[in-house]
Amino acid sequence: MSYFPEVNKVKYEGPDSDNPLAFRWYNPEEVVAGKTMKDHLRFTVVYWHTFRGNGTDPFGGGTMLRPWDDGSESVENACNRARVAFELIEKLDAPFYAFHDRDVAPEGSNLRETHANFDAVAQVLKEQQQRTGVQLLWGTANMFSNPRFMHGAATTCNVEVFAYAAAQVKKALEVTKELGGANYVFWGGREGYQCLYNTDMKRELDHLAQFFHMAIDYAKQIGFTGQFLIEPKPKEPTKHQYDSDAAACLNFLRAYDLLDSFKLNIETNHATLAGHEMMHELEYAGMQGALGSIDANTGDLLLGWDTDQFATNYYLTTQIMLVLLKYGLSPGGVNFDAKVRRESFEPIDLFYAHIGSMDAFARGLKVAAKIIEDGALSKIVSQRYSSWDSELGQKIESGNTSFAELEALMLAKGDAAPNGSGRQELLENIFNRYLDRV
Repeated sequence: MSYFPEVNKVKYEGPDSDNPLAFRWYNPEEVVAGKTMKDHLRFTVVYWHTFRGNGTDPFGGGTMLRPWDDGSESVENACNRARVAFELIEKLDAPFYAFHDRDVAPEGSNLRETHANFDAVAQVLKEQQQRTGVQLLWGTANMFSNPRFMHGAATTCNVEVFAYAAAQVKKALEVTKELGGANYVFWGGREGYQCLYNTDMKRELDHLAQFFHMAIDYAKQIGFTGQFLIEPKPKEPTKHQYDSDAAACLNFLRAYDLLDSFKLNIETNHATLAGHEMMHELEYAGMQGALGSIDANTGDLLLGWDTDQFATNYYLTTQIMLVLLKYGLSPGGVNFDAKVRRESFEPIDLFYAHIGSMDAFARGLKVAAKIIEDGALSKIVSQRYSSWDSELGQKIESGNTSFAELEALMLAKGDAAPNGSGRQELLENIFNRYLDRV
């Protein structure tokens, strides 16, 4: 039975197409900058927003029309939902999917039953992967929705909740390995604090590091060779989250000797909440060899929360692709951690949303590749820093000088050479020209 009978497999029809169920820019086998679009972008449909989101917001209940879902938390309903998910993923021609454990399988009355539910649905996921060729990009554990995690999971003040979280991650790692997942993600939904009056921050961070070290040890024990990822997020639901941005995550990883085992999964909406541009977060992670994957979404700058909208802005997607082409992305992907709006409640809207964002990233890829090929931005950047290519600049960068020597030089000269213009407006104009042409 098809739950999307009006949709055939979505195909590329080119920029002049006005078919809303066709790609205008995403041509999977088209080669850009030496690789196919499919290999550059590694599009990933996420399970939670796409198949578990019901349109609820802080002011009202669900609105989504999902005829395949009977509303129960039964294993049978979860298995049927999985089959529907793969129909959509296959018709979108997306190569990957991703999930939290509780997205795909319901909790039982105890941990043993919960594990059994997960195993039952995982068997259906495996069958669907084999049928379609769609692969698991990453798995993770939801350690934030259940009330037991109100004080956190790895950073909880309740030692038995810590133990429960460890058991949950152990199982999620096992299932991710069984399904061939290329990565495993940690998102600290409630790993933070609301009030320092009742918080031992040092102890909580020590516990978080111990939790990660145990995960590394268990991955080695079972032969899971996928990449571990941490997803930075600054706030919501806690006032301060320990994984607040890329800098905080990398500082934590270095402090606890974890940097060799982790990379980051960067999200646009989280970058916004942290007061950064997505390009900043990507560059900060990339320049330190820690860029692993991205959550492809955007927020609404007029709203102060994580709206998780599909990214369709060509400026944003081009900026993202400029960095991804610089540092690469594999084994991560471009994950559509995005949800249709509460008012876009019909099943067909899931296709319109994904198609539009896949096209936006494909267009961004093409524009970014042409900008890099022409050296349109890099030539001006090189000129701006040209003084550092001088004998003096090289001496400083190689660590072969001192304050005293530099003072003597400037005492002799009297003042520094004049500055050059930053050319920001020119660079923005050049960027616009490429968006117009490509």
